[in-house]
Amino acid sequence: MTTKILVTGGAGFIGSHYVRTLLGPGGPGDVAVTVLDKLTYAGNPANLDEVRDHPGFGFVQGDICDAELVGKLMAEHDQVVHFAAESHVDRSIDGGAEFVRTNVLGTHTLVDAAHRAGVERFVHISTDEVYGSIDEGSWPETHPLEPNSPYSSAKASSDLIALSYHRTHGLDVRVTRCSNNYGHHHFPEKVIPLFITNLLDGGKVPLYGDGGNVRDWLHIDDHVQGIELVRTKGRSGEVYNIGGGTELSNKELTWLLLEACGADWDTSVEYVTDRKGHDRRYSVDCTKIRAELGYEPRKDFATGLAETVQWYRDNRAWWEPLKERAAL
Repeated sequence: MTTKILVTGGAGFIGSHYVRTLLGPGGPGDVAVTVLDKLTYAGNPANLDEVRDHPGFGFVQGDICDAELVGKLMAEHDQVVHFAAESHVDRSIDGGAEFVRTNVLGTHTLVDAAHRAGVERFVHISTDEVYGSIDEGSWPETHPLEPNSPYSSAKASSDLIALSYHRTHGLDVRVTRCSNNYGHHHFPEKVIPLFITNLLDGGKVPLYGDGGNVRDWLHIDDHVQGIELVRTKGRSGEVYNIGGGTELSNKELTWLLLEACGADWDTSVEYVTDRKGHDRRYSVDCTKIRAELGYEPRKDFATGLAETVQWYRDNRAWWEPLKERAAL
């Protein structure tokens, strides 16, 4: 029996890779996928070209805040994997209204429609940024939410809204919180693709503050693996952290990217004023997903970063128009 999955935000970086993985070689084979995507600046139809002719693929351009459209789609699907979100922290600092609308109101529209339609499962994709900043150690899923940016506050709100439908209505809601993702097809406003593309063009890269902010890096292959474990084997009403296990300061990351792109520090790095409210360190404890679901990151960072740099070298036709359009 085929499971019909609605994937919101499926033309974006992580969502499109999830769709390509489900419908590609080695995928589960018993699923059909409909992508719902508004195609904002970060949504790219080309991300789905590999699966566009798959008999189990469908695409709907639309807004997750459109209750009529969402209600119709929910009635036609068995499960939901919800990626759609405004996600760039710098943009949220410049103006948070769209983040609240999409991330909070959009999630409520989806989860309410899922409940009313009797959808069997709702997987909500979130972020480690909802926990705030941690000086040492790692966050378990039970850690209080202490978001510091408009983006992470909107995501924390969406987590709580989704989980409330489990507690109030019994909807099978499962939440994942991932560390920083990297890999191919990543919109070039985020740090790794921005730095790679700038360096490939012989330009400079902007390093915030003292470069000491620390992030845990997770390859999209491993993130998708974790999401699929949660979708198929996770428990209703539970939150699962998904991490990559490679913690680097932004300065350390910059050195690695300079080396990979054949650039040097003195001519390529420009220190810029630190981001407002910049979280110093993120670190997720993945004990739960490892113990319960058998998750293990498989892509070592050195290999993953080399593959990512090579992908951007080979795919200028994909990223150059995006940078021009967004004036990055």
